[in-house]
Amino acid sequence: MARSTPSAPAPGSGQDTRQDVPQGSQAPKPGGGTRTAAGTRIPDKTREAAGAKDAQESGTTPKAERRPGQRGEDSGAAGVPGEQATASYIYGILPGDVELTPEARGVGDPPGEIRLVRHEDIAALISDLRLNRPLGMPQDLVAHQSLLDDVAAEVPVLPLRFGAVMESPEAVVRELLAPHHDEFRSALEDLEDRAQYVVKARYEEGTVLREVLQEQPEARRLREEIRDLPEEATWDARIRLGEVINEAIEAKRAADTQTLAEGLAPHAVAVVIREPTHEVDAAHLAVLVETGRQDDFEEALNEFGRRWADRVTLRLLGPQAPYDFVTTQR
Repeated sequence: MARSTPSAPAPGSGQDTRQDVPQGSQAPKPGGGTRTAAGTRIPDKTREAAGAKDAQESGTTPKAERRPGQRGEDSGAAGVPGEQATASYIYGILPGDVELTPEARGVGDPPGEIRLVRHEDIAALISDLRLNRPLGMPQDLVAHQSLLDDVAAEVPVLPLRFGAVMESPEAVVRELLAPHHDEFRSALEDLEDRAQYVVKARYEEGTVLREVLQEQPEARRLREEIRDLPEEATWDARIRLGEVINEAIEAKRAADTQTLAEGLAPHAVAVVIREPTHEVDAAHLAVLVETGRQDDFEEALNEFGRRWADRVTLRLLGPQAPYDFVTTQR
């Protein structure tokens, strides 16, 4: 779904888009993607399917281009007479002036064909979902994320959470698009010329442990106490050493996360601090950036790479759908 072809693969597409950013290396540029403004709220008019697992496999990704002046609604059959064989799975909300390529596929087995349900100048990205198959396989989650990330690299998109299902395309228009048209249109306008990226910083384990031992006398003492002694004889001391190291790394993480967030904030629309995903994470941030200021943002990140060389490895992921800057209103 695109105004241009992305210069880098989107996360979740089955290719690793993470880029090390030490000592002045260049982070990947967006492929014309745009993102949503912080605090945008999406009314939740959908039913969520349970049982989503961590994504392990990738799905087919879409392409599209703007279609000027598009208006009206597209609809499709929701099932057979007397029995609802399919429902409409919803991925996100987009501008109405886009076109999809025929090969785009989404969740389900076999994967559902992606299409748009339009209402005036906005649209919902949907596919038919067979109701006799449980939703929540790893490939479903990957297909959902991959589709949204690729769309977001090309046109504005308001992503819905995994598992958003409505009765039919007509219900999508009637219960989601029409009642919230103005809100969605305003949010999509805020998305123009903005992109979300995720910055991950991870300590070099040997370096951070040396720092802790240098800064924490108790850690040095405990390390000497257990040196050359059998594990069963020093069990309590080993447990306490682990606690001291973990507490020290947590304190370093809090300080370094704040430093990184404050350093990137002047070059971003908004910054969200995420929870760490690894015990030696130094920082985990989602950043909303104006595409016109991408070079400034990259240079600021590269400066941290130079400053933290041999101590922290920085990675930049994206562009992604703006999950961190859209909330759901019930």
